[in-house]
Amino acid sequence: MSEHTVCVVADDLTGAGDCVVQFAHAGWTSHLALGPALPTGERAAVAVVTDARALADAAAAAATGAAVRALAGAGRLYVKIDSTLRGSVAAQVSGALTAWRERVPGAFAVVCPSYPTLGRTVRDGVLLVDGVPVAATVAGRDPVTPVRASELTALLPGAVRVSSDGDAAALAGRLAEAGADADTVVVDAADDAGLERLADAVVLLGAHAVPVGSAGLAAALAPRWGGSHAGLAPPRVTAERTLVVLSSLNEVSRGQAHELLTAEPGTLLITPEAGTGPDEQAARALGAVAAAPATVLVRTPEPSGPAGTGRERAAHAAGALADLVAAVTERMRPDAVVLIGGDGARAVLARLGARSVRVAGSVAEGVPLGHLEGGPAHDTVVVTKAGGFGTRRTVVDVLESLRSYSSHQEVNP
Repeated sequence: MSEHTVCVVADDLTGAGDCVVQFAHAGWTSHLALGPALPTGERAAVAVVTDARALADAAAAAATGAAVRALAGAGRLYVKIDSTLRGSVAAQVSGALTAWRERVPGAFAVVCPSYPTLGRTVRDGVLLVDGVPVAATVAGRDPVTPVRASELTALLPGAVRVSSDGDAAALAGRLAEAGADADTVVVDAADDAGLERLADAVVLLGAHAVPVGSAGLAAALAPRWGGSHAGLAPPRVTAERTLVVLSSLNEVSRGQAHELLTAEPGTLLITPEAGTGPDEQAARALGAVAAAPATVLVRTPEPSGPAGTGRERAAHAAGALADLVAAVTERMRPDAVVLIGGDGARAVLARLGARSVRVAGSVAEGVPLGHLEGGPAHDTVVVTKAGGFGTRRTVVDVLESLRSYSSHQEVNP
């Protein structure tokens, strides 16, 4: 890795894509790595996925630390966490710091999950979603990793809160003072201006301050850490045949699937069937329609009863979908694949044999677009979206955008 490389270590795949696309917007050559062979290059931003969100603390810390060590030589580290602090966030921060301190003794974490454009803000140390404390929102009812508190210091035991008042230099001074005694420092950001001031402070502190947050803080840091607009091109992407894959069990994404079927009644719905092979099921479903459908939705079945824990259901759903999606892809040859839910996206891309995604831009806030690299679906457009993001119409809007998508910028490989 070059010292001009930014490495993003993310706890799930959709979050990794949402974060690294912020660097693409700032002119970095940006990749979402899917295997051990990491893309390299000057002014590159590379995101790696630890799958740590739903892991137990010890495993999450180990996975995050291993990812940081694998990125040896990178000049900058960004730890991408869920914007609602779902999952093993404290353990991820601990693992990242332990590994980074092997290179930068005395480093400390600066945590701010704000993403104001998507309604995530931090005020008075409380994480809010559309103005509501996070534990009282859908995130508090998440079927896999529910959030039980709203105060950052409660969610990150041992963290110290620092005032965000004043200019960047004053904030940097307070962060450094707090970071001398505490591993983790948390900061408010109620709007984009607050994130930009925090980003300026992080830049002043250099490698000793490890930023931890969502795509919001990443967007503020990306242009400040460098990047270059040289080599950008304005490609046009048009997707006539789209495969939508829903693996998320989140109630937000389930509502989006229902809205898609209502808004586009010609959508072909396929769900995994126990006892039926994926090739047989794909052939039967696609052969049963008179004309090739413009949109196919492959989705995990609705939860039905206490069949294992939320984590076990999510893992089973992701595995069950991957082979079926591969079979549908082979027959349908979609122009674009839209993946909703991190666990399922990870499983599907692995099954398709892709080694990375070259990130090009966004079709909506929090919804990055790229091209698959490697495997039989090489160069297929891929869009990823976290299960809990968006309104009921987000998926419908994404498909409409894809059909006439024109990127303002893309980083050439």
